[in-house]
Amino acid sequence: MLYSEHVSFGLKSGVIFKDKQGQSLQFSQAFRKIINRLYNYILDMELFIVRLAGSVPFHFFRKLVYLGAGVKVGSGSHLHMGTQFFYPAGVEIGRGTIIGQNAFLDGRDSLIIGNNVDIASDVLIYNSEHDLNAEDFHATIAPVEIGDFVFIGPRAIILPGVKIGRGAVVAAGAVVVHDVPEYAIVGGVPANVIGERKLKDLHYRLGRARLFQ
Repeated sequence: MLYSEHVSFGLKSGVIFKDKQGQSLQFSQAFRKIINRLYNYILDMELFIVRLAGSVPFHFFRKLVYLGAGVKVGSGSHLHMGTQFFYPAGVEIGRGTIIGQNAFLDGRDSLIIGNNVDIASDVLIYNSEHDLNAEDFHATIAPVEIGDFVFIGPRAIILPGVKIGRGAVVAAGAVVVHDVPEYAIVGGVPANVIGERKLKDLHYRLGRARLFQ
């Protein structure tokens, strides 16, 4: 007798569990998947609350919610409205950094953003992606690190495993798939070095964000 595509019962075979690929599972494996699913439900609720907080036009309130969700935010840093997270506890932001409107910060592996980093609006930073060559299309993870004084232009995408060196610049719309050297300017899809930042002694401080952003 079939109860669902994942659980079935027969008089001779007993209860049979299957994964989404149709492969049979032992009870212990099925139990772990059930616990993991329940954990993900709790995580989804947390992300929903964090997402709602991101629409509140008071940064002090949003920051309290982000800190409560596990995001590490340094002094003087500001996250504009609409910032989205995945696994907030994996995200660490340094001092004096500005995160633009509607940025996406992925914490499924370590995401470390340095001091005085300027991340523009609609930037997407991922540290998890699917393995295109795997039979089950499973996800892989790799950390992302963004050095001090980096500038990332609007709608740029940073993919898993990337390290962006101090003072580097990522042009608007670029897709970064490889490490970026210090002070390099990269652009394009995929991003390649197109220039170099001449000033190396960086010590500026970013401007204060507007009150209701």
